[in-house]
Amino acid sequence: MKIGITAAALGLAVSGVASAAFTGYTLTCTNVTNSGVNLIRIELFANFNGPTDTVLNVFNFQAQGGWGAHLDAASGFWHKDNSDYNGGVLSQEYGTWAPQLTGSATLNRPFDSYLLIGGSASATNTTNADPSWGLAGAGGWNQAQIPTTDLTNANSLGWFNSSPPNFQGRVGVGANTATQVKLAQFVLSQGDTAFRTYTIRTAYNNGQGGGVVFADTSFTCPTPGAIALLGLAGLAGRRRR
Repeated sequence: MKIGITAAALGLAVSGVASAAFTGYTLTCTNVTNSGVNLIRIELFANFNGPTDTVLNVFNFQAQGGWGAHLDAASGFWHKDNSDYNGGVLSQEYGTWAPQLTGSATLNRPFDSYLLIGGSASATNTTNADPSWGLAGAGGWNQAQIPTTDLTNANSLGWFNSSPPNFQGRVGVGANTATQVKLAQFVLSQGDTAFRTYTIRTAYNNGQGGGVVFADTSFTCPTPGAIALLGLAGLAGRRRR
């Protein structure tokens, strides 16, 4: 079963030359099964209504209230990537968040947790981890769960397009739709009971020299019964220069 919910952005007034038109976020949730495990695949998209709106980076990714208050939100993710850390096996112990290592588009990618700035989750994706991942704990980007050894740095985790001239984060380019840019895919157990409300900050512009605009957002990943109650999941956004 696949269900999507959308949240409209709050505070739509933007001054200056920037004309990027961020309109909110969408979570799409799909029940899947792999290797005998019942999973839920959660995809996070940023929505726009301008023809050249472009996501540059995402940062300040953390559990709402900080990882220190909700360490359970930093674990429980499933990976099935083709990295040396995992080898294509569905696992909560080994994996990476790098989109370049998701492996097969049919055998691995639908069951893998990863982060990206638009485009396809494949070897040519130019999304990289912010240095805060390495500072937050051993393994950084290349581990199955969120590093929280250093909570100061863990509370500012981010990822970015390392080659912005390729417009990988622009709507309508490559795998992006005319209105959406994918930012993340999280795979959890269908019976996951952890606290799952996260906050992120997304930086974007109009793709034509306009100023950078930021969206501060919270989103809730489903927990038990959430497929039935998905319409109640909280999403909120506000935008400022």
